Amino acid sequence: MAETGEAPRAVILTVDDDPGVSRAVARDLRRRYGGRHRVVRAETAASALDALHEMKLRGDLVAVILADYRMPQMNGIEFLEQAMDVYPGARRVLLTAYADTDAAIDAINVVDLDHYLLKPWDPPEEKLYPVVDDLLETWLASDHRPVPETKVVGHRWSAHSSEVREFLARNQVPYRWYASDEPEGQRLLAAAGEDGLRLPLVVTPDGECLVEPDGTELARRVGLATTPSAEFYDLVVIGGGPAGLGAAVYGASEGLRTVLVERTATGGQAGQSSRIENYLGFPDGVSGAQLTERARRQAARFGAEMLTAREVTGLEVTGASRTVRFSDGSAIAAHTVILATGVSYRQLDAPGVAALTGRGVYYGSALTEAAGCAGNDVYIVGGANSAGQAAVYLARGARSVTVLVRADSLTRSMSHYLVQQIAEVPSISVRTATEVVEAHGADHLERITLRDTATGRTEQVDAQWLFVFIGAAPLTDWLEGVVIRDGRGFVVAGPDLSPGGRPPGSWPLDRAPYHLETSVPGVFVAGDARSESAKRVASAVGEGAMAVMLVHRYLERL
Repeated sequence: MAETGEAPRAVILTVDDDPGVSRAVARDLRRRYGGRHRVVRAETAASALDALHEMKLRGDLVAVILADYRMPQMNGIEFLEQAMDVYPGARRVLLTAYADTDAAIDAINVVDLDHYLLKPWDPPEEKLYPVVDDLLETWLASDHRPVPETKVVGHRWSAHSSEVREFLARNQVPYRWYASDEPEGQRLLAAAGEDGLRLPLVVTPDGECLVEPDGTELARRVGLATTPSAEFYDLVVIGGGPAGLGAAVYGASEGLRTVLVERTATGGQAGQSSRIENYLGFPDGVSGAQLTERARRQAARFGAEMLTAREVTGLEVTGASRTVRFSDGSAIAAHTVILATGVSYRQLDAPGVAALTGRGVYYGSALTEAAGCAGNDVYIVGGANSAGQAAVYLARGARSVTVLVRADSLTRSMSHYLVQQIAEVPSISVRTATEVVEAHGADHLERITLRDTATGRTEQVDAQWLFVFIGAAPLTDWLEGVVIRDGRGFVVAGPDLSPGGRPPGSWPLDRAPYHLETSVPGVFVAGDARSESAKRVASAVGEGAMAVMLVHRYLERL
């Protein structure tokens, strides 16, 4: 493989069971092509196939394969036939003796042979190089560029495959998707020694194969940080949405040793938004992914550490230390903690929905599925901004988009600019006073049952795509018994903890709590997880910054 920063060198593979002949062929090839190509030699067909499989998984290019005809266990034609399944674009040459020319001619039809060379090929300048030169020129004229990204092989309607694609996309990890029933997907499965029964298969850029990986394993193998570099910090930020990223940027930029912990991917719900048009400073709008990536890079530039795919399960207070515990039993500690866990979409409570989640039913935008919606009818459940943004985005390619709202109007919960945009898109229709009461389908969503909440009348409609944006459930169950939450699970902070506030006696110190401070001194909350928060990107970012200012006040009193 070429050194970092150079274009990868395409491989010329030669296989011959006679060690002397094998070395001679490789020597002649390296003499002329070694500067531009990597020459790989093998002495058995089996070892050559192993090498091809490894190169396939790494994403290496193979330009030319030269195979001897007379080899034990597997002759050259049989080998080239199998090599075609791995690298169908590689040019194929058979090395043969004069007595075997009939077999070589037959091989032109069997394995689409490009050329056969009679042994001996001396002098190579006359008999070998002109042939290989022509084959390389032909190969270069075709498009066989490498795929350096992570590769994902999965089934179109596999929930786990969908989760892996969404995880990689939201974490800005380049990847290439291959359906398991398509030729390239099948070649990758064969190279990995898999039969396709266990999916997805993830192949990392260095050729490592992961079968049905969980989030933590996947994050670690594709280069995302999952392990903290220290045991104690000034500030631990839990959650990587706008509030958490805002806190990480301001904490690190102001000299606090800061670590941000995210269970899935930075950005939160905002990171899934196809377009945010009312965020200050972006008159033409900005996608949630773009905003998230800029904030993440900004936090990293200031020195904030970011851990991905780490689930926080507990918070403990020991004197001036606040300990954050992870699901694997490990822990980190800090002087202060900012809770920026955000919210998640509520589950749609209707028969059939749970079984079809990830197989036609998706929570949030699931932008990786947008391409598959092209030319199809799409249904969206929800009446808030996130549902409106998804409707406008998906309408670019879908045949129709139907927004299903239980209320009698979109204006109750959606920003005015989005209501106007939806009204101007002819392929978007809005059905008010409507709810989904059942989802139907075998291996994927096929139909949904709708109910008119005013009349009680039901109807079934064909549907392969249902995106759900309903409600906001705070991700705070793990804080039960540690910090005070309201009846819906949102974290109570600031004035509501003061004497006479709700609930009485909830604040342990003589001083009043700072504005975003929870019932545990030194633990703050910012963004959507806070009780009575504004539920907007700009306010979440502002609260993240404000929380850091209050962290400084708290640290000054230690």
